[in-house]
Amino acid sequence: MDGTLLDSEKLWDIGVRELARELGHEMTDEIRHALIGSAGPDAMRIIFTGLGLEPTVAAVEQARIFLERRVAELMTGAIPWRPGAKDALAMVRAAGLSAALVTNTKRSLAEYGLDTLGRDFFDTSVCGDEVPVGKPDPAIYLRAAELLGVDPKHCVAIEDSPTGARAAEAAGCAVLVVPCEIAVPAGPGRVFRDTLVGLTPADLLQVRRAVA
Repeated sequence: MDGTLLDSEKLWDIGVRELARELGHEMTDEIRHALIGSAGPDAMRIIFTGLGLEPTVAAVEQARIFLERRVAELMTGAIPWRPGAKDALAMVRAAGLSAALVTNTKRSLAEYGLDTLGRDFFDTSVCGDEVPVGKPDPAIYLRAAELLGVDPKHCVAIEDSPTGARAAEAAGCAVLVVPCEIAVPAGPGRVFRDTLVGLTPADLLQVRRAVA
């Protein structure tokens, strides 16, 4: 969702940098880039470790509440789309393909994104707080495939981050990578594209065949 379909990583950027200042520090680009695509618990660990802070239970919980409230404020209202994303979702629907939204964002925040995206584009959705471990663990993609009633090996995942690409690969999905904020390394199960503009069913089939 964030960075793949919606240009919401910029909203998260505001939130995490404000959190760092709330904690008495400035967020470095290195820490910020490490956060992209990470699940909530991992994000807190990265922030506290990167800022050299003691991750006490109380401090982490206070930081989590601050960040979630701030991001919820920023996500209220329409969120900008990534180039070609809306047309790509419509294409998937028109082609009769099943689709799942798979995001490390927790459900309460993902619902703001779905307000912009439109729930009719998806047969199901799985969020980071609905699996035991978020991306890069494959559990979230395995759960999505299970809910769709399909084998992960028959799926194409569209991802923008190294964390997401690793999760999809580990689940057995082919991966179409459309980088957003940070570069994603090449890999044997990854096909790259600059944007989702002009994406077709044939393109998705080509991604699947490239790693079959």
